[in-house]
Amino acid sequence: MRSLLRTRRWIAFTLLVIVAIAGFGLLSRWQWERAEEERQERVSQDQESARDLRDLDVALAAPSEWAPVRLTGVFDADSTTLIRQRPLDGRNGFWVASALTSTSGRIWVVRGWIPSTGTAAGVVEAPAPPTGSITIDGRLRWAETLSAPAPADLPPGQASRLDPVALGADVTAVYVEVERMSPSDSGLTPLPAPVFDETQNISYAVQWMIFAVIALVGWWFFLRREAREDARHGSTANSSQSSNWVA
Repeated sequence: MRSLLRTRRWIAFTLLVIVAIAGFGLLSRWQWERAEEERQERVSQDQESARDLRDLDVALAAPSEWAPVRLTGVFDADSTTLIRQRPLDGRNGFWVASALTSTSGRIWVVRGWIPSTGTAAGVVEAPAPPTGSITIDGRLRWAETLSAPAPADLPPGQASRLDPVALGADVTAVYVEVERMSPSDSGLTPLPAPVFDETQNISYAVQWMIFAVIALVGWWFFLRREAREDARHGSTANSSQSSNWVA
């Protein structure tokens, strides 16, 4: 068996298996780390939700997506925009977004969701926001950006992305997704809270480890098989030589 491992073919095959096992190990570790990140995000969200929600100014100092925030301000009714192609529960629809002027400046807020009705090019009436001073408990979300110029044929009052830069705002890195609002915003479906699930990453990590074990077992199986074949051929050759010598 050792003589086989000294051949060029088996040296190359062994190196290939080592590289494969190392690669599978790195991929497994990466998936474990992703699972841990998901778990930490869930724990962080639960801990923050259990406390008083942070002020927007504090949150913006080190923004973290899904971080809970509380802000108070006044909606700009004329700013209300429908963000297109936002499905919910298997139905297509719109996010209803309005700019809120708070002590931290003008920031975009997704107030909720409405279903899509009529044709894609049809004009949809956006529900007006509540008037007066509004207190919002919500979640920070990273701002979206337009990867290409906005379509020129969109109906009035609609946009394809919630890009605060394009829509106009003082706070452009994030927007807020409403969880609760006082006074309430009737006629809108609240957006669901995120669900963090690390089990998928864990299953992928285990799969990569299984692949590494399969590579190692396969290497040992083929090595043993070839060693046995060589031993059998060697025994057959020796028997033939002995028979010839006796004759």
